[in-house]
Amino acid sequence: MGPITFGRRSVIAFLLVIFLFSGMGWIGCSTTVKQQQSGQPVSEATGEKKGGEVVSGKYYLDDVRIPDELDYKADESLVYETPKFKAGVLRFSKFRLDVQSLVDFFTYNMEKDNWKFVNSFRGAETQLSFAKPDKTCQIRITESWTGMTHVMILVGPLGEKKM
Repeated sequence: MGPITFGRRSVIAFLLVIFLFSGMGWIGCSTTVKQQQSGQPVSEATGEKKGGEVVSGKYYLDDVRIPDELDYKADESLVYETPKFKAGVLRFSKFRLDVQSLVDFFTYNMEKDNWKFVNSFRGAETQLSFAKPDKTCQIRITESWTGMTHVMILVGPLGEKKM
């Protein structure tokens, strides 16, 4: 009995079936994330106008506005909450989202919401730093080779200065 051989069409059909089934899995995961996102304690931002366009989004951790286009990844995020303070690491992503538009969105809205711009680093990834008197916020924006844009938001208490 000789070795089993597959024709070129068989291999292509097999790969196509695998691709289709894996795509269905992604769709299912996306729906689950959407359901988890709707259960998160977020507040809607009012539709404001900036240069003729409506600026929208949702507030996470009380005062960090996130654009509506980003999908919240609840299973990759962590929120710490006390009666007086919310902190955490929040992760978001979206396929093919312009990094510069995200930088513009965060820069405009963070300053509007009384966050003070501290600094930024730009290169293969972009990092933005903001602060308030009692807390700090780091925003990290990266793009993967697949075209997926990832945003990580870190909010924590600002340590006391000791002399």
